[in-house]
Amino acid sequence: MDVLLTVTLVIVVALVFDFTNGFHDTANAMATSVATGALKPRVAVLISAVLNLVGAFLSTEVAKTVSNGIIREGDGGVQVTPVMIFAGLVGAVLWNLATWYLGLPSSSSHALFGGLIGAAVIGAGVGAVDFGVVLSKVVLPALLSPLVAGVVALVATYAAYRITKNARARGSEAAFRHGQTVSASLVSLAHGTNDAQKTMGVITLTLVAAGYQGAGTAPQFWVILACGLAIALGTYIGGWRIMRTVGKRITDVQSPQGFAAETSSAATILISSHLGFALSTTQVTSGSIVGAGLGKRLATVHWGVVGRIASAWVVTLPAAALVGGLAAWIASSSTFGLVIVAVLALAGGIVFYTLAKRHPITQHTVNDSDEAPEKVDAGRLTEEA
Repeated sequence: MDVLLTVTLVIVVALVFDFTNGFHDTANAMATSVATGALKPRVAVLISAVLNLVGAFLSTEVAKTVSNGIIREGDGGVQVTPVMIFAGLVGAVLWNLATWYLGLPSSSSHALFGGLIGAAVIGAGVGAVDFGVVLSKVVLPALLSPLVAGVVALVATYAAYRITKNARARGSEAAFRHGQTVSASLVSLAHGTNDAQKTMGVITLTLVAAGYQGAGTAPQFWVILACGLAIALGTYIGGWRIMRTVGKRITDVQSPQGFAAETSSAATILISSHLGFALSTTQVTSGSIVGAGLGKRLATVHWGVVGRIASAWVVTLPAAALVGGLAAWIASSSTFGLVIVAVLALAGGIVFYTLAKRHPITQHTVNDSDEAPEKVDAGRLTEEA
């Protein structure tokens, strides 16, 4: 297949991934604000979408980590082809759609890295991946960031309740709800500085691999704009399924807890973006919410849900790597193989969308109470139960 046509296909799939990243991770910024009533659902996703777009232009450090770090390319590197990158994106998109359908707040970032790593290893060998960068800028931040954000949220929540314990409950709740508007907006801005960068890095890596851009160079303006718009549009669509899990099922979030969780998440993500750490905003947010739950006396954290979410975090990278590797093996065989992978990926996306339509969650039902157990499949974590 012509190189230009392959690169175009990769860019399209990369933007599709960015779109799924947007609606998959909307809950990161807005779940607690919607759950506490600080923001109406549609207003929340509109604010988040705009700030995701703005955040995409504030930093490119994470993009450089992806395009010139995890996968070796250029002089002294290996020949990573656009077909391999396409295969990696397929693994990431399918995992995003699967976890969105289940309502699992898994990591879009790790799905992307897993897909790319699996495709690169199958297509070019183990030497294609710089595992030192993977360890220092992906694995370690994944382990530490939710713990750090959780501890900060715990302390902030405890302090918030102690400071306002003598204030009238209704007045303090209203103040924290107003504060949540600001803190949730900061999380959205931070999300744009981190997650939007990852797709920029993938597209830049593709252009480098195809010879359209020099190794080690930063994303071009049109790449930044396209990725910012894609993730903003996905955010506006609203990931209501995952928003219910994050906002309602981990713990019963009140306004002071939501403010503390969002503020600690925003601080952690912004610092990591500045340092070029491609962390998972999903893990940071979930860790913050757990910390906020622990910081309030007599609050209940649903550890069963937390455990299943954590299990999904562990599985995400290797699962996406497996799909990405399989896709690379098929797509690299011939043009027909590439077409087969594209068709199967499209079919998989349609299947998940069709299944989700059977049990829809919308802006009007995202805060509804759980449905009757008999309406729920026994083995599904966050089906609308």
